[in-house]
Amino acid sequence: MKEASWIDCIEAKSSIKISTDKQKASSLIETSKERIKQSAKDLNKNNANFVFEDYYSSVLELIHAIVLIKGYNVKNHICLGYYIKDILKREDLFLIFDDCRYKRNSLTYYGKRMDFETAKATINKCKILIKEIEKILKNLVD
Repeated sequence: MKEASWIDCIEAKSSIKISTDKQKASSLIETSKERIKQSAKDLNKNNANFVFEDYYSSVLELIHAIVLIKGYNVKNHICLGYYIKDILKREDLFLIFDDCRYKRNSLTYYGKRMDFETAKATINKCKILIKEIEKILKNLVD
């Protein structure tokens, strides 16, 4: 079954209800912060795709932290996106995330590197996601 919503993700068992794991969520948040610190190097044509991958990984870590706090184990990136869209009701963030997810899949699975300008723009989208997801996390933790 190809998931097309959060409900589909639950029914397909791509998203499973678990006990809340705030300790793991906290660890993922810290890992995300450290990854970004390490990636905050001079962006250039040679490293732009690698820097993007680091930012995308940080986004994933933060979204996984949210779902862990809410008591879910989500097995794929598309279902993380549906959580953003259907549960958090953030269509705006879903669209940004889905674009980044698509570009990451093209890079990782098909070897399609982004040109420098596209990579820069996509890194900036990841930065927007990180900022907004951190706000959501702050409200969950407070």
